[in-house]
Amino acid sequence: MNFSGLDLNLLVALDALFAERSVSRAGERLRLSQSATSGALDRLRQAFGDPLLVQVGRTMTLTPLAERLVAPVREFLMQAEGILNRGPVFDPSASTGKLRLLMSDYAQTVVMTKALPRLQRVAPGVTIEIAPITGDNSELQRGEIDLALGPNSYLVPGHPSERLFEDEFICLAWLENKEFGRKLSLDTYLRLGHVAVRFGRQRQSPTFDEWFTRHLGYERRIEVVTTTFNLVPQLLVGTNRIATVHRRLALFYQKHLPLKIVPPPIEIPRFEQFMQWHRSRDHDAGNVWLRSLLKEAVAESPLTGPSRPVAVKARP
Repeated sequence: MNFSGLDLNLLVALDALFAERSVSRAGERLRLSQSATSGALDRLRQAFGDPLLVQVGRTMTLTPLAERLVAPVREFLMQAEGILNRGPVFDPSASTGKLRLLMSDYAQTVVMTKALPRLQRVAPGVTIEIAPITGDNSELQRGEIDLALGPNSYLVPGHPSERLFEDEFICLAWLENKEFGRKLSLDTYLRLGHVAVRFGRQRQSPTFDEWFTRHLGYERRIEVVTTTFNLVPQLLVGTNRIATVHRRLALFYQKHLPLKIVPPPIEIPRFEQFMQWHRSRDHDAGNVWLRSLLKEAVAESPLTGPSRPVAVKARP
């Protein structure tokens, strides 16, 4: 490759083109006009002596050379960012940057409602962008986010992580639900209708609690399905339905809604929530500070409430 006269910032454009596989969308990402992005692609094609992206029908496809360049270009840019951002200290009070985080709505409620007031006090110039976490880990692998929060199953191999907290599952119901009192029997648990969370376009992916109860051989009566954890407590009010949710989420909503919490009649394994970040940010002072702040925020919300039930064995 001939670097003579080539602006190496074009690699940023190349990375965007690889990610979007569209000149117009890459331009939007780069905040450039479509003509300027097309011009950048033309210069890159001349520099590499390869078309890089070719039109196939209505989509653009990477050439074999481009496919081989995707990972090294992204790695180069991440290393360059790490060099530029590397410093012995990070002053949150003077920072005017943006922090991008991925997490479920459950984590947004139990973590960020505690973290955001602290962030505003100590880092008033920092912008926070929170996006929903999905099964697609490409944003973390590409280093496009500062931090991801999720269960162990969402961790990406090759990148550092740390357990942030653990939670447990409890049963939640409307305070006026007369079907049970301070205890919930297994028969009542299976007889009552449940509000459940499922994911995927066809709502086919159950959460861990639903998977686990099925694993034990129990089938719950799922009467209401939603795609967000935060809707579950609200959908219980005024009904005799129940839900199996994270205790931290239940305690949060119990402060605002007429709800009661009881131990489940089966023992469900505890739930762990992890932080993960791109390996290039492992020693970044700002990222280290952010992780520390989230740990302090979670420490303000101790796990409290009714004791756990006696374990119930799976059906033969």
